[in-house]
Amino acid sequence: MTPTEATLWPLIAHVLLVFMLYALLSRRRFAAVRAGRAKASAFRENRSEPDGSLTARNCLANQFELPVLFYAVSILLYLVDADNLVTVALGWFFVVSRYAHAYVHVTTNRLRYRRPAFVAGFAALGLLWVWLAVWLAFT
Repeated sequence: MTPTEATLWPLIAHVLLVFMLYALLSRRRFAAVRAGRAKASAFRENRSEPDGSLTARNCLANQFELPVLFYAVSILLYLVDADNLVTVALGWFFVVSRYAHAYVHVTTNRLRYRRPAFVAGFAALGLLWVWLAVWLAFT
């Protein structure tokens, strides 16, 4: 597998995380309705959501914020052939940090643990963008 092909696997791994979070959100919403803590109609406009499904919903929303920049830089690195083993490793590091962030978010939701996972991924993402800028500036 060339680095170019390897660049795509972290994206696929992140998509898997998003699908898992959708499944978790669905399970938690069904459980809330079954337990009588919410009515199914409450999810139509999402004005009130039980705590368990609220954290899953917020975590899912987080996967469409910072990771959008990850998708963009990964695709750009792929298109301009600027990827290498370091960028692939940084991509995997970002995705692992998103998994850790999501795990904390949907379990204990303690910022003490969630924030370091976010910052680590943020730093990795920043390095990917710096590398892309350097590549474009000097090639």
